[in-house]
Amino acid sequence: MTPSNAASSPDPTVQPVPASVVQQVDAADSTLHNPKRAVLSLGSNLGNRLETLQGAVDALADTPGLRIKAVSPVYETDPWGVDPGSQPTYFNAVVILKTTLPPSSLWERAQAIEEAFERVRDSRWGPRTLDVDIVTYQGAVSDDPALTLPHPRAHERAFVLVPWHDVDPDAEVPGHGAVAGLLPALAGQGVRFRADATLALPD
Repeated sequence: MTPSNAASSPDPTVQPVPASVVQQVDAADSTLHNPKRAVLSLGSNLGNRLETLQGAVDALADTPGLRIKAVSPVYETDPWGVDPGSQPTYFNAVVILKTTLPPSSLWERAQAIEEAFERVRDSRWGPRTLDVDIVTYQGAVSDDPALTLPHPRAHERAFVLVPWHDVDPDAEVPGHGAVAGLLPALAGQGVRFRADATLALPD
């Protein structure tokens, strides 16, 4: 599935979230005081990629003050910023959540989850067991170098926008516009839908 296809029509293999799960999540939201909506991008290209992504989803779900609203389909993507064939391909997905954590605490939690999966940071574009990035946080715009919002390269990355569009067709990248409008320009980035790889929305 190409980014342009994702923008033009929903993938018929993507199943809607059951109403019972939506009700369960909405009920959980009522325990959060003034929750904020955030979008996280997950990626892995070392080890058991699907198992790692599911572990990240589960770890996020276990985080106090955080409720997962949606988990995207999984896409296989070519590594970003490196020579073709120099690294294994990635599995990528997007998680939409509501949280009472401020952006800094959410970022710290994301870092802790990466470390739990033995993420190594020896090079900028190096292979990794797990990457957890905050893409957006309640529409916030910040140029803080510690945590820039929205993610400074999200609007250029099909592996973020394609799965995000699947679970939120009306999504927007603050300062850059609608995800659906950004996708056609990214059609050549080698993002492939994996029907055989599914992430479970936590109970």
